Amino acid sequence: MSKKLTYSLALEELETIIQEIENEEINIDDLSLKVKRASILLQFCKETLRSTEQDIQEILNQMENE
Repeated sequence: MSKKLTYSLALEELETIIQEIENEEINIDDLSLKVKRASILLQFCKETLRSTEQDIQEILNQMENE
């Protein structure tokens, strides 16, 4: 059973991938897969941040109207 992807887990995995690439720990056969995975993680993080920002803005707007 795999863990549900969260922002924290995605960021942690992304940081690991970046470190592996910077340290040249990834062989050329796996590089494309790692870059694709990093792209997916980046998109997930962006969407999570965007959604969180919208939620916070809605809460602040509600508080102003009360």
